[in-house]
Parts: sequence; structure tokens; C-alpha cells
Amino acid sequence: MNRKFECFIGCDKEYECADIVLFGAPFDGTTSYRPGTRFAGKAIRSESNGIETYSPYQGKDLSEFPIFDGGDLELPFGNTKRVLSEIEKYTDRILTDNKLPVMIGGEHLVTLGAVRAAIKKYPGLHIIQFDAHADLRDDFLGEKFSHATVMRRIWDISGDKKIYQFGIRSGDGYEFEFAKSHTIMHKFSLEGLKNIDAGLNSEPVYFSLDLDVLDPSVLPGTGTPEAGGIQFCELLQAVLSLKKFNIIGCDINELSPGYDQSGVSTAVACKILRELLIVLGTKVNTNRPRTWGRTESSHPPQ
Repeated sequence: MNRKFECFIGCDKEYECADIVLFGAPFDGTTSYRPGTRFAGKAIRSESNGIETYSPYQGKDLSEFPIFDGGDLELPFGNTKRVLSEIEKYTDRILTDNKLPVMIGGEHLVTLGAVRAAIKKYPGLHIIQFDAHADLRDDFLGEKFSHATVMRRIWDISGDKKIYQFGIRSGDGYEFEFAKSHTIMHKFSLEGLKNIDAGLNSEPVYFSLDLDVLDPSVLPGTGTPEAGGIQFCELLQAVLSLKKFNIIGCDINELSPGYDQSGVSTAVACKILRELLIVLGTKVNTNRPRTWGRTESSHPPQ
């Protein structure tokens, strides 16, 4: 990766001393409606200069935490299999170095690459998904690997009742039937998050935030806007509540900045990412043993 780029505000620490590694996965090769999420990482980094590093919600400053922004991966457009492999390889290296990966998509399929790496290190992995769409189709227009099938492909490797879905308000009827037996789905809102079994608190969790969980009136800049979504404050409170979980990796995806020329959608994404990073940074510093010894890859993964 090339470090000669504009990093997300406050995330300018060196890889060697970082607890959290931020990186982009600029891929939207299976987007079925409006493409453009491959530009999200660059837009978020650039527009992050419009917000403060300090969070009045948490009383903490993002710059206090050792976070390395590695920039966007160089991904081979047109080759979905290789894209997923590159994301898996990069995430695996971060996890091997006992750091926490945070990925900026890209379309939602990029989550599969990161989860493949995470589940190798944490075989009992649970996945929390905020999303407007179920993403549980077995195929979409004949394709097994699509942003519309990502949670089904994750189910293939995680098994039953390991995927917790929130805010879902769109999908094929079969997806909702499938969810009844195989996932834990909470439709329309994030309310059910507070009722998740406390036993999950010590289990490894991967968090995936599809920004189209927000109502289009809040975030119109996404590939498949879906009316009836949640409001910003509801999402913010849910993100803040994630501190009770053992998050070992996460992503934020499906911002398509070109569809909101006002820039508001990108500004919303920046603010949510800031709060998420502070939640993770606080959790890591408090509960996770820090591994400061040099490993065989004490430099940024390539």
C-alpha cells in the first residue's frame, strides 16, 4: 500500500504501534443497482477533515488511540474471486499481528473476505449485521458471490444462529423464511440489539454495518436506498452499545458518495466511523491484552 494519501482524521499512527488497522476495499463489481461504492474510502478520508477528532458523545478524542490507516487495497476489478482473496489475505495478516481490522467498503460482498480470515482465527465467530437487506439469497441472477448473497455465503462457513441481523426491511420472501431457521433476524429496527443473550458478550464478534440501514432521508448516497430506515441517533446509540461485545473486526460499507452531491451522506459516514473507532479503541485499551513485541510482520502488510 502507498502511504502517500490522505488518511482518516486522527488515524495517522504507525502500523507497528497500532491496535487498530483501518483500510479500504474499493470494490463494487457485483452491485446490482447503482455502482460507485468503490469511491467511498477516498471520499470518507477526504471529508473526515470536516469533523472533529473529539467525540462529545463519548468524551474521548480519536487521536488518543493508536490507529493506522493503510489506505485502499489495490484490488483487481473484474475478478471477484481474487478480490475476496486479497481482502482475506490482508485481514488475516492484521489478525495475525494481534490487531483489529476495520474495513471501509465497497459493496457489501467485501465483508465475506474479511469474515473468512476472522473465522479461521475465531472458529466460533458470531456476526452482527446492520442492514436494510437480508442478503440471504443463494444466488442472484445465477451468481453465488454477490452483494445480495453475502450473508448466505457467510452462513455457509459460520453455520446456524451465528448471524444476528438488524434493521432488515427488504428481501425475497424465501430469504425471510430462510432466516427463521438459520439466522437471528430483527426486522425494521435495531431494538433487539439490547436483548441479545448476555452470553454472547465474551464470544468473538464481527460487526458489519451496511449504511443503507439508515433511512434515505438521512443517507441518500447509497447503491440501493430503501425507504423506512432508521434515523442517525438510533444508529449512533446502537454503535455506542457495541462496547459490550468482544468485537474482533468490523466494516462499514455501501456508501456511494456520487449519489449525494450535497456531501451529507459522506459526512454521516465519517461521524459514524469516528464513533465506531473510539468505541473499539476504548474496548481494546481496556480489555484486550496488547502485544507490543515485534512479530514477523511488524511492518504494514502488503
